[in-house]
Amino acid sequence: MKYKLKNSIIKFFHLLIIILMSSSASASGSCNERPPAEDFVCNVQSKFVICRMKVRLDLLKESSIEKTYACIEEDKIKVTPLYQSVKNITQENPEVNKSLQDLYLYWLSSMDALKQIMVDRQFGDAGDQVVVEECLVGEEASFLAFTDGKTVLPLPSSQDHKPVFDDDKGLNTGGMGAYSPAPVVDQYLHQRIMDEVMIPMVKGMAAEGCPYKGVLYAGLMIDRDRIKVLEFNGRFGDPEAQPLLVRMQNDIIPVVEAIIDERLDSCRLDIDPRASVCVVMAAGGYPGKYKKGLEIKGIDAANRMRDVVVFHAGTRLDGKKVLSHGGRVLGVTALGDTVETAIKKAYQAVAKIKWSKVHFRKDIGQKALVRMQAVPRVGIVMGSDSDLPVMEGALGIFKKFGIPIEMTVASAHRSPQRAADYALSARQRGIKAIIAGAGHAAHLAGVLAAHTTLPVIGVPIDSSCLQGFDALLSTVQMPPGIPVATVSIGKPGAKNAAILAVQIMAVSDDGLSAQLEAFKKEMAEQVQKKAKKLKAYR
Repeated sequence: MKYKLKNSIIKFFHLLIIILMSSSASASGSCNERPPAEDFVCNVQSKFVICRMKVRLDLLKESSIEKTYACIEEDKIKVTPLYQSVKNITQENPEVNKSLQDLYLYWLSSMDALKQIMVDRQFGDAGDQVVVEECLVGEEASFLAFTDGKTVLPLPSSQDHKPVFDDDKGLNTGGMGAYSPAPVVDQYLHQRIMDEVMIPMVKGMAAEGCPYKGVLYAGLMIDRDRIKVLEFNGRFGDPEAQPLLVRMQNDIIPVVEAIIDERLDSCRLDIDPRASVCVVMAAGGYPGKYKKGLEIKGIDAANRMRDVVVFHAGTRLDGKKVLSHGGRVLGVTALGDTVETAIKKAYQAVAKIKWSKVHFRKDIGQKALVRMQAVPRVGIVMGSDSDLPVMEGALGIFKKFGIPIEMTVASAHRSPQRAADYALSARQRGIKAIIAGAGHAAHLAGVLAAHTTLPVIGVPIDSSCLQGFDALLSTVQMPPGIPVATVSIGKPGAKNAAILAVQIMAVSDDGLSAQLEAFKKEMAEQVQKKAKKLKAYR
């Protein structure tokens, strides 16, 4: 027993050393002029991970700030995507569209930021170079996974809150709070992140002769169906680790040992199904100047609450007193049956902790609540959960157009009443169209269509020796008065069904109509690019 414990401790510190050493290998999308470790990660990312953000790095001295301005305007990225359209806006034109005015103000603030960095030297020698990055819109999400260099074992999704003030205002920080799970990363995007980001990165590092063991952290920007990698880190994130670790019910030591011994494929994570929220309590003035050595009271009272853990980040002991000793001081973390209850419990715990000029955001987790309140506009019904791989083709389209959906299972033959009830209540719940996917000689689409006046689109699924023809015929051969639209069999059918549903809704939605036009144009451009590549053939 003593030997086993000693061996486990040795392996644990082995892993800690790996993680601490690899933390220097963190890298954002900007990959030029970086230290060797970061350059390696960027090189792997550029080869194996397709979801990269665009970056331009310029090494400039303070006397070259005009060149920096020119660089920004020339590239049309981050600060001036529409600068040419709005640079003549002045105070004498109050009638100009507010969005253009906001863009102009954004450009001015960016120029001011460059002056503070490169001319006023607010950050010292760090102002010798600036990184101009692609402007990314959407929601940030954090994706962490254990890896032994071969297997990738993901943790649940989480979302950080970087700006210091509510509503994502103010200076960026190391993180003012986090929660898990993050609704922006649903099961569909979770799998795509694994397939397009995490697994390729791990395989890429191994292919380059430097397999990575430890925790791999990907900072992502999610915009509908688009995933962009902001950074990789070789460590747990703070404050993402707090809500993730309280949900992880496994003993971490066996997982650590499996990572070291390269047998992570034999492990599984036991995750608490409840949500978790971490609220960071910071020193007043952070991330600017702040005082240290302030006595903190109430930590024990907060820790006595059920399902609450107070993580120490910037504290020290002075006898029996706990004093502040950093910018981000405490991470007050709570579990709850829902994100909403976890938020309430976390802030109840925060209210018990006091010190002079303490600061914390009051809106941690609100993005999750807003997203979960979105009313589904399309219902996707499957005859069996085995149809999900096919019907995921529709999910990507709805993500692209920003249309919230709901998915369920209802069989025309095994649960006909459930199918009928779903269709009867769909319109009252805000559903605008129903997509039904089923295999064999199933009549799911017809059963749904018989109980609703909403448009129903059938997706025949190949699940028998007849290669989908049985499902096709049972879907399209409907009696007069009960129409069902059908566009194709299998995954192409699921994708086209989603596009058709979008087109139906676009009849009364100008915004969707404009998105469809852009979508059609994008497809045409892709065809032109493919045609261009074939010109070399003679």
